[in-house]
Formats: sequence, C-alpha cells, structure tokens
Amino acid sequence: MNVGVVLDFDNDLDGKIGLSCINMSLSDFYDTHGDYKTRLVLITRDSKNDVAGAAAAALDLIKNVEVQAIIGPTTSMQANFVIELGDKAQVPILSFSASSPSLTSIRSPFFFRATQNDSTQVNAISALVQAFGWREAVPIYIDNEYGQGVIPYLTDALQAVDARVPYRSVISPSATDDQIVSELYKLMTMQTRVFIVHMFPSLGARVFAKAKEIGMVSEGYVWIMTDGLTAEFFSSPKASVTNTMQGALGVKPYVPRTKDLETFRIRWKRKFQQDNPDIVDADLNIFGLWAYDAVTALALAVEKAGTANLGFQKANVSSNSSTDLATLGVSLNGPNLVQALSNITFKGLTGDYLFDNGQLQSSAFQIINVNGNGGREIGFWTSTKGIVKTLNSTNNMTAYSGSNSDLSTVIWPGDTTSVPKGWEIPTNGKKLRIGVPVKDGFSEFVKVKRDPSSNTSTVTGYSIDVFDSVVKALPYALPYEYIPFAKPDGEPAGTYDDLIYQVYLKNFDAVVGDTTIVFNRSQYVDFTLPYTESGVSMIVPIVDNNSKNAWVFLRPLTWDLWVTSVCFFIFIGFVIWVLEHRINEDFRGPASHQAGTSFWFSFSTMVFAQRETVVSNLSRAVVIIWCFVVLILTQSYTASLTSLLTVQQLRPTVTDVHELIKKGEYVGYQEGSFVLGILLNLGFDKSKLIVYNSTEQCDDLLSKGSVNGGIAAAFDEVPYTRLFLSKYCSKYAMIDPTFKTAGFGFAFPKGSPLVPDVSRAVLNMTEGDKMKEIENAWFGKQSNCPDSSNSVTSNSLSLKSFWGLFLIAGVASLLAIIIFMVMFVYKERKMFRPLNSRISVRSKVRNFFRIFIQRDLKSHTFRKSGLNDSKGTNLPSMV
Repeated sequence: MNVGVVLDFDNDLDGKIGLSCINMSLSDFYDTHGDYKTRLVLITRDSKNDVAGAAAAALDLIKNVEVQAIIGPTTSMQANFVIELGDKAQVPILSFSASSPSLTSIRSPFFFRATQNDSTQVNAISALVQAFGWREAVPIYIDNEYGQGVIPYLTDALQAVDARVPYRSVISPSATDDQIVSELYKLMTMQTRVFIVHMFPSLGARVFAKAKEIGMVSEGYVWIMTDGLTAEFFSSPKASVTNTMQGALGVKPYVPRTKDLETFRIRWKRKFQQDNPDIVDADLNIFGLWAYDAVTALALAVEKAGTANLGFQKANVSSNSSTDLATLGVSLNGPNLVQALSNITFKGLTGDYLFDNGQLQSSAFQIINVNGNGGREIGFWTSTKGIVKTLNSTNNMTAYSGSNSDLSTVIWPGDTTSVPKGWEIPTNGKKLRIGVPVKDGFSEFVKVKRDPSSNTSTVTGYSIDVFDSVVKALPYALPYEYIPFAKPDGEPAGTYDDLIYQVYLKNFDAVVGDTTIVFNRSQYVDFTLPYTESGVSMIVPIVDNNSKNAWVFLRPLTWDLWVTSVCFFIFIGFVIWVLEHRINEDFRGPASHQAGTSFWFSFSTMVFAQRETVVSNLSRAVVIIWCFVVLILTQSYTASLTSLLTVQQLRPTVTDVHELIKKGEYVGYQEGSFVLGILLNLGFDKSKLIVYNSTEQCDDLLSKGSVNGGIAAAFDEVPYTRLFLSKYCSKYAMIDPTFKTAGFGFAFPKGSPLVPDVSRAVLNMTEGDKMKEIENAWFGKQSNCPDSSNSVTSNSLSLKSFWGLFLIAGVASLLAIIIFMVMFVYKERKMFRPLNSRISVRSKVRNFFRIFIQRDLKSHTFRKSGLNDSKGTNLPSMV
C-alpha cells in the first residue's frame, strides 16, 4: 500500500529526523509483525519549506501515485491546504508536527493530528502564572498561523486565572535583529515583566539572544517558553542558546522514560549518523517520537482495514474544463482507513497512543527550568491534579493544586531564587502620575495649595499622609508625583467621578484622596482596600428635652401605664374588701366607710403605710403579690424621675429620613459627592437639596434650620461626619440609618499589579499605631466629645415593660375571689334553699347579697371576740 510522506528536507533538521524515525518505525514494526499481509510503501516528497511546495507534493501523491494516506506535512501553514486536499480525495492525513489549534476548525474527518494541539499547553502555562501570583503576562509570538492560532486560547486561559494580557508582541518571521531589539525595548518601557514566548526555535533563539544583550534576561524578569521551543532547545541543547535564557521556564509534553525508549534512542543515534554523516550532535526530539508512533498506528490501521478497495474513483469532468483539482479522484479505502485509525490503541514510545476525534490524547506536561547547559525538571502539570512535583499514578485522590510549593526550587533570571513580582516601574524614568481632587472645604483630607509665582502646587492632608506611609511600607521603591485635578486657574476640573475616569483614560496612573469606593467607579478602576470607616449617615441638631415644668412628675410613666396602675389600685381595693368584709371589723360599717377603707388600704401600699390588718389567708396572698408589684413600680418611677430632673436629656430633632421627605424639609450634602444619588433614590425632591462645601458652612445651614433658609439635616460619609462632630459635638448628633459604602480607597487602573501590594500595606497600617497617629495629627483627639449615640433621651416607662407584673397580680386576685366565692357558697348552701320553691330569681339574688354583706359570726375572729374570761371581762379580739 502506497503511503506518501511530505516533509521539509532542505536545511531542516526536523524533517530529516522525522523521516529517519518513520523508516525505523516501519522496519521495527514488520520485524515484529511478519505475519501481517499488508506492507506500507513510502513515497517521499520534499515540500521545500514552502506552503505551495507542500500542496503541490500532496496533489501529486494523491492524483498520480494514488497513495492511501499521507504522513506530514511539517508546519501548520502547509497542513492547512493539504488537509483540504485529503478531505476532497478522502485520503487520511497524519501530521506529527502541525500543532496549531486553527487546524481544528477545518473539521475534516480525514485529518489526524499525531501531535499535541498547542491549545492543550495553555492551561499548564496559566497554572504557572497563577501559582506565582502574577497578574499580567505579555505573549511574544511569531506573526503567522502557528503563532496566531494559540493566542486566543492562551488569553482565555490567563483570564480564567485573573491574569490580564495588556499587550501582544508580534514578531515577523523575517524580522531583522534591529526590529527585534526595537520591540524588546518597547516591552522594557511597560510595567509587565512576565513574557510567554511562542515561535519557531530559529526565531526564538534570536529573540533570547537580543533580550540577553539589552539586559532583559536579568533579575525581575520572567520568561516562559511554549512546548515548541522547550522541546527543540532541550532535545539537543547548545550552550550558545541556553546561555541566553538562563532562568527561563518551559513546558513540554511528558514522555515516560522506558527501557524501550532508551534503547531506541541509542539505535536511532547510530542510524542517523550513518545516514547523515555531515550532521553532528543531532538529538532525537519529541516530533521524531510522534512520527515513529504515527507510522505504527497507520500500519496497524492498514492491516485492520484490509486491501479490498485500494483504487480511486475517477471524477467525471469534461476534458475542456478539467484542472488538477477537478480531476482529483476519491479513495475507496479512505473511509475504512479512517475508521480503523479512530479505533487503534497501543503502547507506543510516547506512552498510551489513541486518537479522540482525530486528536492525539493529551499527556502530562513537564515543567523545565533552564540552568547551565540544559533544563532542570522542577515539576509537572496534569489536567486532573494541576501542578505536582512528581507524577504518582498510585495517588489518584490528590486534589487539584495551583501552588508553587508543589514545584522544586526555581532559579530565576539573575541567578536568584526570589520569585519575581512580575512587574516593575517602567524603565523610561517616568514617575507615577497621581491625581488628587481639588476642593474648597474639608481640607483635612486633601488640601492643594497653589503658588502662583512658581506655578507649583503643594498637596497635604490625611489621605496624602496615609498614601505616603503606605508607599514607604512597600518592599520596593515607587516614584510618584501628585498632580491636582484642576483647571489652569486652579478651580476643580470636575467631580470625583470625572477624576476617577481620568485613570481609565490613562491620563493618571492612580488617584489618591477622599475617594469613596462605589460600584459605578469600580467598573473603570480597581480600588485598594479601604483605609477609613464606611457608610453614609445623617447629621441633625440635638435639643435638651428636659423641660422641668410643674407636671414633670407625670413624665416618667406613659399614659397607658398611669391608667393601668390606677385601675389596679381600685381593683385590688375591691378584692381586699370582698375577702375581708365578712370577717374583719376594720372593713365593716357604713358603705362609704367600707369603700373608703378599702381604697385607702390599696393606695397606701404605694408607701407601705396601711394600718388595717388583714385576717384572711387569701387576702394576705393577694397583698404580698401586690406589694411586690408596687415596689417594682415605685422604684422604677423614682429612678426615671431622678434622671429627668438631674441629667441633661438630649434628643435629635429628627430621627427618620422619611419624616424629612414627608414634611418637605430641606437637607444638605457635600458638593461633588455621590450622596446626591442616594438622596434622589430615597425620594427627596431635588429642589429641597442644598449643597455645602465645608464644615463651617454645614454648621451655619443646620443652625438656621429648614424654615430659615437652612437645612434640617445633612447627609455625608462617615469620615466627614466624624470630622464635623469633632468640631460641633455639643450641637449635633449622627443618626441611623447608615447607608453602607465601602469607605475611602486609592484607585488604580484595571488589573494594576500595584493594587494587591498597596492593599496589603493599607491593611498592615490599619492594624498598627501609624494610622492612629495620622488621625490624631489631622483630626485631633476626640476624647472630650461625648458619643452622640449616648445623647439620645430615654423613653418614658410604658405598660410594655410591666404588663407581666400586672398579669400576675390580676390572675392572683381573680383566683382568690373565685376560691372565696366557692367556699362561701358551699358554706351557706343551706341558706340558699328556701322552703317555698316558687320564690322568684330576683328574690334569690336579694337573699344572696343579704347574706354576703352580713358578718360571718361563725368566723374565728367573731367567736373569739365574744368570749369572756372567768371574771366576765370580754377578751380582746384575736387577729
């Protein structure tokens, strides 16, 4: 069976290595499979390192030789058109070196990629970027299909680990050394120091050589090579090349070391030198191994497919309009061969070999660190376990790892083991341009003082001191300068939102000031962690609620508690009369006397001055419970009245935002603040909103009040309200609710690598004493100002606080009356049975009350009072 081979043989070592491995594979295969009925006959064609040459060679092999399959071509650009020919003629195309992901889009069932797709390595590269915490990376790639095909996949993989691609460096295959140096100098002027190189080895060697010359392979730089460069450079390392990339990282497909592989390397080395005596120091690379396994797979598939239909079906075209493509026949055996290739599995030199949808199954990637005259293995990456130090097939339960601790020690460019941070201040000498806001009031936070004579500005303030201290805490130098966001005449150039947007427009490198972290701003910039408290609060005047008039004694209790207390005093008096009037002389006499005595007894319990004695056990139980209730009530009343008469009772004039809206009161907010949006969303009329620029102006507006051209309340962020209250704490209070915000933060461009470092420095400062020192320096110690939250007046005591006590007293009293009535009815049951059963109900009720109001002469109190001593003297009553 004829099989075509299309490779580059002119001045291309990979083509010669590939052909050598193909020939050895056929020889080895049929030595061990002598019983097979099929044999592959290789028909070679030189593509002359040209796309058109590869297409012409493939067309000749299909049309004139009628090959059953084609092995090759070498590059992805050549494979693009050859795949189309194979699809049209239904001839399988096996390429062991065309790795561009763009070939997948052709979706030809007759194309088998017997090499790794370049897109399979991007996750390994992004895992390295994530493991070392780099936030940006710049790809440097060749300007052709090979280079461009992998970039979309690489960009997506980097974005998946929160790493940005701020710039793409494209280098032409025909670029001169001067053009390469010019592009590298451009990269030096950028912050990013992580570079991912993806290009042909010949061009890659030149790029590294020039980067070494201009100092870009030094401390602070990171170079990562894709598998094409890594596999080529370290299959046959040359000192002249490896010296220019010391410290670089590289990934390449992992090929397990086996005895068969080592034996084949020795045999191949000897065979290749015999066939190519003019080539010295050639070494077997991964593409040669894939070529060897690809031929084995094809030989197995040919035997499986059989030789029943080896011919071509000719195309029916007229002789006048025929072209080479139009007259191209269709292989009758092609579909069978495709089916056989798709189902082939075996153990090859590169490991388990099988195709999945025409794609060679992905293997693990080996991570290489360039040291000395070669590469040092520092770890592996697999799709299931991530980065690992060693491949341990027995530990299948290991979780996915993305930590650099799972790698061996890396020696970086500059011969250092310190992990580069991945970015540097640009080497063009420019300082960071820090924008600062310009405003009239609240200068404690940011104050810009302009000198007209020298046309220079001095920036001071709390926010400025915080940022200066944060920068000093960074582990590296960060040159910067403050630039006021102002017009030529010194007036503000816009709002805070406008200032933030300047960072997005790249007019500023950052913004430092009292800038609040809010959602709409975070869409354009990245904020650091906040360095102040968060929230928006309302400031209102406070007044003394302690009006000491003649009726102040009524204020400790609410009206419902007063009414309930009076009703219970009357009710307890009635209960005591019911329980005592039949057996106690103190509660007998005329009706008015009985009523007066009962109520006197009940009300006198307030001062525990009752003189009457109770003799019923039920009465005693009721009195004990009621005295306990009265004790709690009087003590609470005394404490509340004492507070009203002796403590200054401050209360805010307004406690509810919606009350302001309902009454149509005027309220204030700081000029240029985002608080305006919050107020409008709450429902305030824009005509009722008044702007202030300073603490003094805010105090003046609040002092006037809403009816006199001022405001009833001011809304501002917590840091401003704290500053305001530090000056006017005796006149105003901060009232809830507090509308949540994230506080003040420093703004940087999206994806800026400075953000994590500055945030950590801010966090470190807020946990230490330095932040307190800066606050005291600008705002002073506020120990003399009372906490406004403690100045709110206490409410009067209400029934809600005592209803449990009244419930206990009421239940006890009712229970005593019920027990008394049951005992009374049972005791006088004979008196309620008149001889005449026809007596009316009215008469029975009258008879009941007649007996009820009489003395109970059978009671022990009356029996004892009627006894005489032996001399006829009445004994005193026994209580």
